[in-house]
Amino acid sequence: MTTTTPVAPSAGRKTPRLSVNFRQYGILAALVVIILLFEALTGGRLLLPGNVNNLIQQNAYVLILAVGMVMVIIAGHIDLSVGSVVAMVGAVGAISINNWGLPWWAAVILSIVVGAAVGAWQGFWVAYVGIPAFIVTLAGMLIFRGLTLVLLTGGTISGLPDGFTAIGAGWIPTVFGLIGGRDLFTILLGVVAAAALVWQQLRTRATLRRLDLPREVIGSFWIKNVVAAAAIIAVAWILAGYSGTPIILIVLAALVLLYTFVLDKTVFGRHIYAMGGNLFAAVMSGVKTRRVNFFIFVNMGALAGLAGVVSTARAGSAVASAGQNYELDAIAAVFIGGAAVQGGIGTVVGAVIGGLVMGVLNMGLSILSVDAAWQMAIKGLVLLLAVAFDIFNKRRGGR
Repeated sequence: MTTTTPVAPSAGRKTPRLSVNFRQYGILAALVVIILLFEALTGGRLLLPGNVNNLIQQNAYVLILAVGMVMVIIAGHIDLSVGSVVAMVGAVGAISINNWGLPWWAAVILSIVVGAAVGAWQGFWVAYVGIPAFIVTLAGMLIFRGLTLVLLTGGTISGLPDGFTAIGAGWIPTVFGLIGGRDLFTILLGVVAAAALVWQQLRTRATLRRLDLPREVIGSFWIKNVVAAAAIIAVAWILAGYSGTPIILIVLAALVLLYTFVLDKTVFGRHIYAMGGNLFAAVMSGVKTRRVNFFIFVNMGALAGLAGVVSTARAGSAVASAGQNYELDAIAAVFIGGAAVQGGIGTVVGAVIGGLVMGVLNMGLSILSVDAAWQMAIKGLVLLLAVAFDIFNKRRGGR
């Protein structure tokens, strides 16, 4: 729900009304509440350095998939095959290292290319043949899971090199040494990231002011940015007390920045939103919907390939059962993060926050030794409530 506050116009021009959208902070507030709740219930164990590190590394795959899935869902589609693609790509990567003798970095490139090829295959059927994405990716879920079993013959490929496994389970080496037993590089990285966030927000606000466009209330603006900067520095401080900065955290940060830019600042991103918001209007406006749909699935396949690399690296081996229910985790993260079921609405940051909500729930319930069956039931309930909340807000907005 948006609240606006009129202000007196200055001489010679009309000043825009300042506004703040409280709905966009709902999921972030929910994440904070869940963290504080489990921190209390676990007696302070949730935010121990080792657990925060594991939260990032164990949930990296769902965050990567959620970044791609949010684009698929905004455009009005769904992808049920990503878990099977993760497993198959992990098998291809492990085989290329152990059987074909490729260096680990070449295996990573090959894995992403294979994922993109899978996405192109599915994108062709969706974009150019016209088969609904639900059917195409459901078929893909079966096809690529079967190919995984064929490639691995039901077994496991282990003994992967350290350079490869470090992608999912390694840390950036200490560069500036330790201070008070904490990695100085990680602390400095957190401070720089927090400062960069505030600087970027100030630039955006200055641009809105220059263009005489509505801006967020100044008090809300600074509260939001101070809290976000403090959270970034706090996470950096906690990680610095463990083993430093996880390599995968840098990869995730780069993906979030890149895809936020793509969705917000590029023609391709605007076309995705247009197609999800009103497909007929997008077609009438000249949007090449077939091409956009095709590349949405190519992108999703490439990110599934990267998630396959990360998942295999984290486990240290390729197994036929990898990727089970990954697609459900990614889809849940996107909807919990505020994406609309009908398409047209969603953000990369929201999807990542939704993924973190799922990750914190998993870790908190595991620390409390809650049975796995109840964990599944609770996550399902959270997803249902998130979508119900979205529909409730839309109905209120309509009235």
